[in-house]
Amino acid sequence: MHLGKQFVSGFVVLVLLCPRTTIQAQPPASEPYTWHNAVIGGGGFVTGIVFHPGQKGLMYARTDVGGAYRWDEAGHQWVAITDWIGMADVNLTGCESIALDPNDPKRVYLAAGTYTWGKAAILRSDDQGKTFQRTDVPFKMGANEAGRFNGERLAVDPNDGEILFFGSREDGLWKSADRTATWQRVDSFTNIGASQPSAADSRSNREPRRRFSGFAPQAVGIVSIVFDPASGKPGAPTPVLYAAVSTTGTNLYRSADAGATWTAVPDQPVGLCPNHLAWSPDGMLYLSYGREPGPNSMTDGAVWRFNPKDGVWTDITPVKPKDSDQTFGYGCVAVDAQQPSTLMVTTFCHWRPHDEIFRSTNGGASWIQLWQTDNIEWDHSSAPYASSRTPHWMGTIVINPFNSDQVLFTTGFGIWSCSDVTGANAGHPTHWTFLDQGLEETVPLALLSPPKGAHLLSGVGDLDGFRHDDLDRSPVEGGFSGQRYGNTEDMAFTGEKPDIIVRAGTGGRGTDRIVRASVSDDGGKTWETLASEPPNSYGAGTIAISADGRTIVWTPQRSEAYFTTDRGIHWIACAGLPRGICVVADPVNAAQFYACNAHAGQVLISTNGAVSFTPTTAKLPAAEDFGGGFGGSGGAGAVLLVTPDRQGDLWLASRSAGLYHSANAGTAFTGLEAVQEAYSLGFGKAAPNQKYPALFLAGKVDGLQALFRSDDAGKNWVRINDGQHQYGWINHVTGDPRIFGRVYFGTGGRGIIYGDDNGQKITAVNH
Repeated sequence: MHLGKQFVSGFVVLVLLCPRTTIQAQPPASEPYTWHNAVIGGGGFVTGIVFHPGQKGLMYARTDVGGAYRWDEAGHQWVAITDWIGMADVNLTGCESIALDPNDPKRVYLAAGTYTWGKAAILRSDDQGKTFQRTDVPFKMGANEAGRFNGERLAVDPNDGEILFFGSREDGLWKSADRTATWQRVDSFTNIGASQPSAADSRSNREPRRRFSGFAPQAVGIVSIVFDPASGKPGAPTPVLYAAVSTTGTNLYRSADAGATWTAVPDQPVGLCPNHLAWSPDGMLYLSYGREPGPNSMTDGAVWRFNPKDGVWTDITPVKPKDSDQTFGYGCVAVDAQQPSTLMVTTFCHWRPHDEIFRSTNGGASWIQLWQTDNIEWDHSSAPYASSRTPHWMGTIVINPFNSDQVLFTTGFGIWSCSDVTGANAGHPTHWTFLDQGLEETVPLALLSPPKGAHLLSGVGDLDGFRHDDLDRSPVEGGFSGQRYGNTEDMAFTGEKPDIIVRAGTGGRGTDRIVRASVSDDGGKTWETLASEPPNSYGAGTIAISADGRTIVWTPQRSEAYFTTDRGIHWIACAGLPRGICVVADPVNAAQFYACNAHAGQVLISTNGAVSFTPTTAKLPAAEDFGGGFGGSGGAGAVLLVTPDRQGDLWLASRSAGLYHSANAGTAFTGLEAVQEAYSLGFGKAAPNQKYPALFLAGKVDGLQALFRSDDAGKNWVRINDGQHQYGWINHVTGDPRIFGRVYFGTGGRGIIYGDDNGQKITAVNH
């Protein structure tokens, strides 16, 4: 039984399903819930870490699609500070840059905007991210685009906290003189050139789960701004500041009049793109470079030191890529605030055998390599899945300004921290811990809550998926057993034997893409890969399994629907269905399957085990051109679902036309008037004294966009989330069939969230 299926491919959805027979509903009330992450630990690209220079233990992290976090020193965990961003503003969940006021630990600024085609804003807080004010800005941001780990683009004047500068990707340099409430473009700044990343860098690194608008080269623009604090005095604008532009030509500029005018720094190296600037307390400026802005490729790089006092540039690159057996670049350079001659550097895209971590105690004159087999230890205990993932995309490295022993670096799946790095000076091993407590940046692609076994199974982009035996701990086995996928994109379990589960996924990229499906007979503990795939399988698509577990129906991406009764030894095309049509199984009748052809305005049914499909008598207006898909995290514009344990009970959830119900196998549908938009629908345990399963809906009810529950088959709805718990885009909603009120849902970058009714967190026992 599958609890949430796309019924069309691409962006075609139902605009109107049929003349509505309406069910009147009362305005939605609200009900208190407590919210938690289903713990995985990390999982996505942490693009930056910023320490506050004046308050011990205070630091922030930014991610490409999962918002921003503040480190809670007392609780030894990360605290999400952007969960208040709702579905209407989902593009703000990507954090392009973070800036802190060095003289006021309470102030934090976020540059928010995931893609340059969406809205962007500067968010400001005077209480360390507990609350924010917002200024929409005309310049674009791309927190999940090329060069997203570069930085920091946003900077606070260390002598005058009213002043901030922001380096944009496409629109030049901007200045605010009122703590980001208003912005003015600095027209005197040079006409920045767009770097030309490779095709791989011009799209999201998480395709297909995060779609990007195209493959043309992106402008990366001004990537870093730093001030020279000693050039000014408190209470007045700092005269000297630097700005680095992501271009292989002239790329470093200096202002001596608080940003009014700019000139190129003389004698600077060219041929590479700067990605980080680091200002040293002794007045030195350090820069890391790559041929490309990253992160998908970087084929050359360097590290340089610039002395503004005499204008001398010094190449301090630890290992030159041209002298190596492979191409690579440099991700970041960090300076120890207590020992300015101590530096840390990471390589980038040094794939064989891994990236490198270098340390210098003499300003880059010589280096030691920390990551060798006999001098480094990794602790994966907080997230066992990380043991199978080599740290990569090490785009940021920072040294704790209050503790020279602590160094942190970011990766494509989280943050690593070392607390004894100074021991490396004497040749001692360093020890690294996966520091992702509370930081959950994954993109779930499928969620199941079966009536027995683990309460939750997940398909997760880039990490395959997990059986969650304990929602409060990262899965001990580190993921699904058997063949691992890059993405598990769809799952389904049988109505009669819920221990039998199928999943479809993909691995590899481009022509190396691998499409696979597996079946489990023990509730997801172990998996067996199907014997083969349907012909011409490009992507995972959708998968279903009959109520008795004997028939599997798989519609790979861009393909026809096929069925097998021998676990993939033979595949037969389902007759009567066009390409790309998703199929769902009836949970009671093993011979019955359903599909919806939006182009023809038809609901189709099979009563012979998916051998053939015929239209029902329901007439649905065709929808040939409707942009219902959301850019990367919300799936297609509509879903077809079957109600657990009920034969022929169907729901159609449309992102444009709302919610419809059929109790007669799709022969006729009834529209729910109160529901204007339905993004995702799921089923949970029935309320006390009710027989029909609880409904959970991410959508718009009576004009309010939120997360809702109905205990009476959609007659009445209550809102169950609030303004501080919106999590960007909510998708893959499903309830728990064993715990009334429990709901699970996926997000576009904040991982898997689950909530419980009445403010009570319930410990689920698997059985």
